[in-house]
Amino acid sequence: MTIDFLKKNNLILFECISGSKAYGLNTEKSDTDIRGVFYMPKNDFYGLNYVLQISNETNDIVYYELGRFIELLSKNNPNILEMLATPEHCILYKNELMNEIKIADFLSLLTKDTFVGYALSQIKKAKGLNKKMFHPMDHERKTVLHFCYVVENGKTFELQDWLSAKNLKQQNCGLSKLNHLKDTYNLFYDLNDDVYNGICNSDESNEVTLSSIPQSSSSAIILYFNKDAYSTYCKKYSEYWEWVSKRNIDRFQSNKMHGKGYDAKNMMHTIRLLQMALKIFKNKQLIIEVDNRTDLLEIKSGRYSYEEVVNMADDLIVEIEEYYKKSTLITSPDLDKIENLLVKLRLKLYN
Repeated sequence: MTIDFLKKNNLILFECISGSKAYGLNTEKSDTDIRGVFYMPKNDFYGLNYVLQISNETNDIVYYELGRFIELLSKNNPNILEMLATPEHCILYKNELMNEIKIADFLSLLTKDTFVGYALSQIKKAKGLNKKMFHPMDHERKTVLHFCYVVENGKTFELQDWLSAKNLKQQNCGLSKLNHLKDTYNLFYDLNDDVYNGICNSDESNEVTLSSIPQSSSSAIILYFNKDAYSTYCKKYSEYWEWVSKRNIDRFQSNKMHGKGYDAKNMMHTIRLLQMALKIFKNKQLIIEVDNRTDLLEIKSGRYSYEEVVNMADDLIVEIEEYYKKSTLITSPDLDKIENLLVKLRLKLYN
């Protein structure tokens, strides 16, 4: 099922502009993000082809199936609540049935956990950019050999340095497991190329290789493979190069230029989200258009240090907590009422 299929079959119930343009934070380089709600054709809904959501390759356009949309609303998901509070000038299409979905039935005290929880995760994510931006990883991936160490005559050497100093080849080495010692092996060497299996078969190997060792052989050399460090490195390597392949180049250059070591756009939206949560508890309303565009865009420009922005977030969280305690919002959405609403909507659509 595709977005074109939804449009050709009139399955879209709601469509809006979201993101920076809906918040009033767009600039000349801002993309147009589209969010919407659709419903499944009757046979697909009752059959085996139910689809939760449909998006384009870049996720700039995302449509949620009606049931999924209602489910996320009931959990007070920030992004989905924002859709329901979209300003009129950003709504591209709205089926009259959508008027039966009232934000007052969903907006609840749960927003403290969902909004603040999401904001805290973004703060951590924003700082994580520092390591990737200012500590790039070599494109050439390290191998198992880089994480092996040799103990000889009571001294420890990096395996590759040891092999180079003795003019030895890893392919001529043989390993046998040492009992009761994790990732530790006896190391043997033979000048003939076909006696042992080497320390690892190839650069893609994730383990050291064992060899059949004659019982008469003895070794005073021990090899240790720091497997935990190798696993950690592999994870960071994959994450880093996946980030490189998917990063927004303009955003990356902007963050690198301000040199503060965090994703400034992420932090701007974190502060925006917390300010929106504060207004929810103050006024029992969800308003997504900002009234402090200049202040927020200064955060995006990197005017403040990471610590200064975190302090802003901390102050907002303290204030949110104060208003949360005296809020008259419902504790959580009435799930029975919401389920009845969803059934009612589906009956109208399919009948």
